[in-house]
Amino acid sequence: MRIARIIVCAISFAVIWGSVIYADESNSANNPKVQIALLLDTSSSMNGLINQAKSQLWEIVNDFAKAKQNGKTPDLEVALYHYGNSSLSSESNYIEQLTPFTDNLDLVSEKLFSLKTNGGLEYCGAVIQRAVQDLKWSDRPDDLRLIFIAGNEPFTQGPLSYVDACKEAIERYIVINTIHCGSEQTGIATKWQDGALLTDGKYLVINQNEAVVSIAAPQDKRLAELNSALNATYIPYGSLGREQQMNQAAQDSNSGRMLASRVATKASGFYRNSGWDLVDASKEQDFDLAKIEQTELPENMQKMTSEEQKTYIAEQSEQRKKIQEEIAGLSKERDAFITAEMKKQGSGNEQSLGRAMLNSIRVQAATKSFEYEK
Repeated sequence: MRIARIIVCAISFAVIWGSVIYADESNSANNPKVQIALLLDTSSSMNGLINQAKSQLWEIVNDFAKAKQNGKTPDLEVALYHYGNSSLSSESNYIEQLTPFTDNLDLVSEKLFSLKTNGGLEYCGAVIQRAVQDLKWSDRPDDLRLIFIAGNEPFTQGPLSYVDACKEAIERYIVINTIHCGSEQTGIATKWQDGALLTDGKYLVINQNEAVVSIAAPQDKRLAELNSALNATYIPYGSLGREQQMNQAAQDSNSGRMLASRVATKASGFYRNSGWDLVDASKEQDFDLAKIEQTELPENMQKMTSEEQKTYIAEQSEQRKKIQEEIAGLSKERDAFITAEMKKQGSGNEQSLGRAMLNSIRVQAATKSFEYEK
């Protein structure tokens, strides 16, 4: 993400033992944490569910930008599993972890867009247990730990009782929200509601084939331009730097009509790429530019002196900040426009995955003293 700059000496940075260190409260270990594990049924009938997840990822993430706990913005981690797919092995109970908990949202998007449905057996108890046992859940009492499991077959299927899996979740203070793709009464009869009640979660019902409303806004064109400028401020480094930068562009393309929502995420503190971008990496407490091999830097930086490299990173950081500030302002204007348009059209009440998740997350976040700006 990116653009060219004209700042020379008015950029301050601290040099300690040859390293550039930037303070960044968003990376503080003291920040509250929100962990969401999303378990998606990818059996043959679930194409609509997958499409909703793809299109609404950025709206779900952006909602957390409005949340604070005791004045602090939370760190967000997302994990992704799919289950009930015949292409997966019976030994795994037709379950696959696509990502562990990560703040790499491009990776989550990439994995979502790689999903394909294929008929299979949907073992809800087994996939819940996998998520509970495999993931690195926070043990801090005020952190928010949520599982969302979506599907349409009986919750009772499979070799492991959903009751036993839910008990394991309770022991780790994990709330399970069940999302039944079908009628409310069918979900109750097939124990989807019971799975939620066991952990004080929400039982949600959606139409997985509901078309997600997309409204064009006057801010969209400028936000697309700013996205290109933002991309130009990224400085790929390391063995995966260039590959990850290309994936960033690929996920921009994948977002399609939802690009404006993705751009808002990219301007927020939730979008971090310190593993491949020098600007984000420079904000980590232990960042030391001198420890990075010259061959792992982009070609233009390899020709610079160490001081020129530090200045270049600082300039890109400053430019990015300006672009993000403009994006944030335009995104607020866009949100207001979309809200007004949806009110006019009488839309916004669709029974979609994103809508169901947002409503339940806000309720459960309130139990951990999260407050949302108006």
